[in-house]
Amino acid sequence: MAKLDTTGAITDIGIDYKTNKTKISLLLDTKALDIVEELKNENKLDVELKKYRKKRSLDANSYFWKLLQELCELAEIDSVEEYKRRIKELGIFRRFKIEKDNIKTFEKMWTSQGTAWFCEVADTTYIENIEFKIINAYYGSSSYNSKQMSRLIDGVVQDCEIYGIETKPKEEIESLLKEWDKK
Repeated sequence: MAKLDTTGAITDIGIDYKTNKTKISLLLDTKALDIVEELKNENKLDVELKKYRKKRSLDANSYFWKLLQELCELAEIDSVEEYKRRIKELGIFRRFKIEKDNIKTFEKMWTSQGTAWFCEVADTTYIENIEFKIINAYYGSSSYNSKQMSRLIDGVVQDCEIYGIETKPKEEIESLLKEWDKK
C-alpha cells in the first residue's frame, strides 16, 4: 500500500456541489508523482492535515544515548549499567548526609527524576549516636552543561571508534553541544 508523508500548503478551498463536501487543492513539497498517482486511484484515503512544526533535531543527550545503545548492543552489555558506569566515572554528583531511616525515601525521590539519576552509599558517620549515611547522588546527563556533556560524548565516541561504529564529525558534535547550552 502506497503512503505519502510530506509537507505542503493548501492552495484552494471549495465545495463539491454534487456531494456538498469540502474540496481542497494541495501544493505538496514532493516530486513523488508515482505515489500520488497510485493514491489517486484509491476510493478512500486516510487524510491528516495539521500545522507544520519543524522536527526537533537530535540533541546532544539523544545523540549520546543513540551511540551508547549501538555500542552496548555490539558489546552485549546492559546500556543502563554502562550509562551509570560512565556517569560515575565523570564524577558529577552531589553528596548528602542522610539519617539511615530516611535513605529509601531520598533514593525514591532522587531516582524518580529519570533512569539516569541514581544514588549510592559512600560512607557512614554518626552524630550523637545517630547513624547517617553519606550518599553520592548522581545527576542524569539531561542536566549537564555543554562541557560536562562534551566529556560524556567524547568517551562514548572514542569507544564507538574502537568498535567501528560510525559517529558524527567533530564539528557536528560541537554544534549539538552549542545548542545544548541554549536550552
